[in-house]
Formats: sequence, C-alpha cells, structure tokens
Amino acid sequence: MWATILCLAAMPAYAQPDDEASGEQTSEEGVEAATEEKKAEPEEARPAVQPELEAEAESPPQIQLPDTETADIRQQIQSLRASLDQRLIAVESTRNRLSYAESLLNRLQDEYNSFELRLEKAGLNLTGNYANLLQQRLERLQQQGIAEDLIRDIENQLSTTREEQLRLEEFEAIIDPGDDARDQLRSQRASLIRQLHKAVTEHIQALNEYFNTVSALQERVEAYQTLLQQRLFWLPSAPVVSAGTLTELVEAVAWFANQFRLDPLNDAIGYSIQERSGAIAFLTILLALLLIKRRALKRNLKTNSRHVGNVGHDRIEHTLYAFTNSALLALPGVLVLAIAALLLMEGNDFFSALSGGMVAAALVTLLLAFIHNVAREGGLGDTHFHWHIDSLRALRRELPFLLAVIIPIMVIMPTTATPDGSEFVDSLGRLLFTAVSIALSTFAHRILSAVRADRPESKHLLALHALAVATPLVLVVASLLGYHYTALELERNLFISICWIAFNAMLFYIGLRALSVRERRLTLARLREHREAQRKLAETREAAESSGEGVPQTLDMPEMDLKDINQQSTALLRILVSVIVITGLWLLWASLIPALQLFDNITLWTIATDLDGGNPLPITLGDLLLALFVGVGTVLAVRNLPGTLEVMVLSRMKLEPGTGYAITTLTTYTLVLVGVVVFLGVIGVQWSKLQWLVAALGVGLGFGLQEIVANFVSGIILLFERPIRVGDTVTIGGITGTVSRIRIRATTLVDWDRKEQIIPNKTFVTQDLTNWTLSDSITRVVLQVGVAYGSDMDQVQKLLTEVAHNNERVVDDPSPAVFCVGLGDSRVDFELRVFVKDPLDIMPLSHEINTAITRTLHEAGIEIPFPQRDIHVRDNGALPHSS
Repeated sequence: MWATILCLAAMPAYAQPDDEASGEQTSEEGVEAATEEKKAEPEEARPAVQPELEAEAESPPQIQLPDTETADIRQQIQSLRASLDQRLIAVESTRNRLSYAESLLNRLQDEYNSFELRLEKAGLNLTGNYANLLQQRLERLQQQGIAEDLIRDIENQLSTTREEQLRLEEFEAIIDPGDDARDQLRSQRASLIRQLHKAVTEHIQALNEYFNTVSALQERVEAYQTLLQQRLFWLPSAPVVSAGTLTELVEAVAWFANQFRLDPLNDAIGYSIQERSGAIAFLTILLALLLIKRRALKRNLKTNSRHVGNVGHDRIEHTLYAFTNSALLALPGVLVLAIAALLLMEGNDFFSALSGGMVAAALVTLLLAFIHNVAREGGLGDTHFHWHIDSLRALRRELPFLLAVIIPIMVIMPTTATPDGSEFVDSLGRLLFTAVSIALSTFAHRILSAVRADRPESKHLLALHALAVATPLVLVVASLLGYHYTALELERNLFISICWIAFNAMLFYIGLRALSVRERRLTLARLREHREAQRKLAETREAAESSGEGVPQTLDMPEMDLKDINQQSTALLRILVSVIVITGLWLLWASLIPALQLFDNITLWTIATDLDGGNPLPITLGDLLLALFVGVGTVLAVRNLPGTLEVMVLSRMKLEPGTGYAITTLTTYTLVLVGVVVFLGVIGVQWSKLQWLVAALGVGLGFGLQEIVANFVSGIILLFERPIRVGDTVTIGGITGTVSRIRIRATTLVDWDRKEQIIPNKTFVTQDLTNWTLSDSITRVVLQVGVAYGSDMDQVQKLLTEVAHNNERVVDDPSPAVFCVGLGDSRVDFELRVFVKDPLDIMPLSHEINTAITRTLHEAGIEIPFPQRDIHVRDNGALPHSS
C-alpha cells in the first residue's frame, strides 16, 4: 500500500523535466502561474518574512523617587524630571518594537495564508527542487524566530512597571502640599508626578500589546513550521537513484576517509579534555567499577531469581533488583560511546557531528543492550516474566548482529548534515539508511520466525511477521525513489514507537509480576483466615448448642473472590498501559500525519458561552471521540477497580471486615461521578445548563426516595463508623441477635430463634443500640443466692467464690465477686457476680453455677430456705375456747 501511494505521488513529480539549475524564483513562478489561473487578481510579490525578534539588551531604569524627608523640593523636581525623560524613552522604544512586531505578524500572516493557498491548489504536483526549497525555508524558520527569553523579559518588565505605578501613587499621596497652594515649585512637582504617572500607564499598555503581539507571532511561526513539515512529508526530497548516485557515493567515501586527519583529531581530544575533564574522568571511573563488578552483578541477577515462585519468600523487590542489575550490565557499552562523544565534542564540524552520532548511538545501545540482558538465561524474561524460551534465545542470538550494524551507521549518519557533507545526503545518507532498514527487516524476520515456531497456524502472527519484514523494505524503496525525507521520518517514528511499546510492555510485565506476588500472598492469607474463621465458627456452634440458642450457619463477610480479583486487576493494568501507549503514539504521529488532525477540523455542533460577545464553542469530532473514550474508560475502570484495590491497597491495610467493601464502593461512586462530569464537559454540556435538572432530581430524591436515601447514607455510616460488625451480638428495638449481613440499604440479624430480622440501616443510626461485642465480648452475669438465717456469712462467701473460680466459663479478669446485698423475709440474699467471654456462655454458665452452688451448700450443711409465711388466726368469740 505504501509503495503504491509513493509511486503515484512520484509520477506527476517526475513526469515533467527537472531543471536542477532553476532556482527558487522559477519554481515558485510555476506554482503561482497555476494558482493565478484560478484567482481573479494576481498575488502581490513580497519577500519572505524573517520573523526574528531579540530581547532588549537593557530594561528601562526604575523610577528613582526622592526621599520626602531629606530632599528639598528642587531635588525632588530634578529627580522626577529625569525619571520622566527615561520613562518616555522607554515608552517610545516599546512602541517601536511593538510596531515592528505588528508588521512582522501581519506580513507573516499574509505569507502563511498565501503559501497555504498555493500548496492547497498545487497539491502533490511539485518538483523535487521545490521540496528542497521548502526544506530551506523550514530550516530558516527554525533558526530565525522569537528569542526564548523575550516573552519572559516582557513579563518581567510588566511586573516591574506595575510596581512602579503603585509606588508612584503612594509617593503622590504622602507629599506635603504646603500652605500656599499656588506655590510654583509645588505646582511644578505635582505636574511632573501626573506626567510620570501617565507615562507609566502608557508603558504598561504598550507592554501588554507587545506581549500579545509577540505571543501571536510565536504561535504563527510554529503553525508555519508545522505546515512546512506536513507538506515536506509528502514530497520527494532527492532524485531517483541512478548511475550518478554511485559516483557521488565514491566521492562521499573518499571525503569521509579524508576527514580522519591526525592533527584535527588531536586538537578535538585536547580541547574536549580541557573543557570536560571532570565528566570524562567520572564516566571512566564508573566504567571501570562496572567492569570490575560485572561478575557480581551476574551473580546477583541469578540470586534475585532464586525465590521467584516461592510464596513465603517471593517479593516484587527481587524483580526490581533484577531490573536494576540488567540495566547496570547494559551500561559499559553506553559509557564507552559517551566517553568517546565527550572526547570529540570540541572538535571541528566533522568530529562534532561524530560526537552527536555517538550520543544517539549510546541511547540505542542502552535500549538494545538492556533487552539483551533481560533475555539472558536466568534473567528477567526467563524466570520473572516467563517469556517464550525460543523468543529469548532468538533475542540473545540476533541482538549482537543488530548492534554491530546499527551503531556504526548511527555514528556516521550525522556527518552528512555538516556543511561539507550535506552534498552527500542523497548518496551516503541513503546508503546508510538502506543498510539500517535491511538489518531491521532481517532482525524482525528472525525474531518473528522464532515466535511463530510453536504457533505456525496463527494468522495474526503471520500478518505481523509480513508487516514487520516488509515495512523497512518499503521505506528503502521509497528512499530510492526520492522520498528519502519521508522514509527517514517514518522509520524514525516507527523505531521510537517500537521503543515506546517495548518500554510500556516492560512496565506491564513488572506490574503483572507485582499483582501476581500480591495475589499469591493474599491467597495464602485468605486460606489462613478461612481456617481461623472455621475454628471460631466451630467454637461458636458448640457454645450455641450448649446454650440452646441459634446462630447463623455462616457470616456473610463482604470479600471478593480471588479469581475475580486476578481477572479485574490484570484487566485494569492492561487498560492503563494501553491508554499510555495510545496516548504516546498519538502525540508522536499526530504532528507528522495530517490525517490524524482531521477529527479536530470537523465541527459537529456549537455551544453558546456565557461570556457577552464570546464566540460559540465548537464541538468537533475529536471531542466526541474523546468523550466516548472517557465513557468507555470509566466503565472499564469501574468494572475492574475493586480487584486492583483489593490486591494493591486494601490487602496491605489492617482493616476490619467490611471496611474494604465500603472503600471500594465509595471509590466506585466517585469514579462514576468524575467520569460523568468529564464526559459532559468534553461534549460541551455546561453545568449552568444542568442546574434545573439537578434541582428537580434533588426534589424528587428528597420526597420520593427519602427513606431509601436515608438508609443508603446510614449504610455508608455503618460501614465506616463501625458501630456494628458482621458477627457482633446486638440488641435494638427489643430484638437481640447476631449480625450476619451489612448491606447498603438494610442489615440482617439472626436472633436466638434463628429467625432473620431485616432491619433498615437508618434504625441503627437513629435509635439506641446495644452492642454486646463491639470492643470487648466479655459480659457480666449476676446470680441471686439465698441462705437461711444463722448461716456463717464468711463461709457462704468463700464457698460461692470457689464455685465461681472452678467454672471454666468464668474469666479471671475481671475476677468474680460475692456480696451480701440484703436481709429478706426468710433468707439472707447474696449476689454472685461473674464475667464470661461470650454472651452465648450466659445460659450454660447459669445452669452450671446454680447446680454447683446447690451441691456445695448442701455438702457444707448450709440451708437454702423455702419462703416462710406466718399465719395468724383471729378469734372473734363465736366459738368456745378449748384448752
């Protein structure tokens, strides 16, 4: 497809004669002639604009206001007059620079519009010479332009001038007008102050206009450069390869060999050592240390792989250490190139270009050497990431070959950009580009062949294999046909894209490894917790059976399934990495391919703004796609967020049961709210236009869903405040039971009859609640005991205390206590106060204690009396008295 497009684009360019002797005027006249046929009036010929602005050498001097206490009025007048003269000069200078900047902006705007119109009408029907001229104009615009510190200098002048305006107003307010208001000197001073204030105000206005004009000029220059880059991308930049190219190639080789003269090389090394001796020495020492420690780094790499897969000892830190060791093992070659680059940096143009090539080669070496160490046996890819073994072997075998080809070419390539070597770009430059492309194609073929070894039937891998091998070769054909600039930019961006994808793939596998470690440790912790919960449940059931009370068979702990956690966390990690990859690729390619900017040029609808006289806000197709992207991303994030939170955050925190569920729920709600707000904002829905709808929904919720909302909010309060927990024994509204579930709307209690009571959450928040096991499950039990009058009180107290201590259900802290609490009609009343560990022990304890007390007192001969009543019979004299 690429070859067809490039050939069709090249046909009109080479169908007409190409006179290399023709200059810029001839080429532009041909295009203008084609354009003028469609224009009613001929275009006015103007010279090319040179948008060059430099910062001012000196800022205007600050106003030196006299001291009103020490300086007399004549000195004040003299100082104010000098400041006024300086300020007027500064105002005039700013206005002149403003006028020049405005003229540049107007001319550049006219040139940009005219040039855009000519390119639009000419299409791709342009010659190779015209492309060269466009390249020259682009280079001129990149060299000439707005000084980097100009805008910052204008902002500083504005800030200083505003401060001077305020100080001047304060000075005018504190001066003494004197007794005689008609005094000539005071009138003169007041007039100078007013003139100076007016000049400062005019200077502020001029600086504001200058700032806006310079900013607009800078934006127009950047737009001009973008236009030229986009057009150059589709134009031929060199003639088709011919026999003359071979002659130029021989000359280029001779020129390149002639540049390696001993004297310039010695001078370059000597000057570089003088300028950068510290950096060279530091890198040399670092290189020596890495070479000395190389064996230790390899041992550490194997040591870090020893505990991988062992749940008890595996840590993500082992992978991070292995990553660091792999990077350190890749550094020696990088440091060698960096030292060589520093040694040649201060040489002539040729050696300086070689230095730049070595810097670029050092970056590529770092990447490829790091991948080679990742793929080494026992390294990251093998033991930590479990990559395909055949692919790792192919990488270890083929990466040295790729390095041997690419590194020398990258070092040589910048020399064709020097003034003397620029004439060999079309010969030597294309030869080097062809060699690199063939090496990349060969490397891709060998690697993908190894990848497809165990999956030869995969059509996707087959298509990827064909695309990876054919793309560099198609770019070689394009370069040989004259589209060298296009092929070079495409291959450069493709290489950067592959590096970006590889970097994010490494992040993905490190994140996947971290999730895997956390999930295995969480599985082990869950297993231990499950065993402990089963043990406690068995104890509870035993206590319930002995007490005759009912308890729930299982407690509904709000936990996620480990399989769901694994799927959700992996999916969310994949989504995040994909978003990062797509965003980076979009930013890389959008400036190169105008088709990707088409979405921002299609307006779907406009939104009226609230500003008076403001232009409507256009909503483009790109905005709609971004909104859809935000909506889909929000849905995917909401679906996969709970698992990732559980693995990466909640499992590391010591949370009570149900708190993690509450955090996940609220985080999901927040994410949905943010996603909806961003989605509506991107498509232009303004909050002011939705206020009535929100108000109506608020009223509806307030009246129609009042109880539901109240229970919803109360459920969130219960989950965070934790007044009740799953498994607690509580009493509310006369109902006592065990909490089995806590939901957003209602909570479920299982009472002693094993009936499930569904109680709205609002009840737990608004009514009195007794939680028997909130912070301590120990509960007091009071037992009443009566003994006959005449019994030994001390002995009774001792016996009751022994009974309490002999019972296993009674805790030692707080200790049991026995008190004589009253003298009844027929007995002495005692109270035995004991504490039990669990409310379910109350009934069994009462039975055991009462039985033991009865037996112990009987054995001790102490009577537990029956209730006694005295009956008095009245004699009213109706019956005879008998003796």
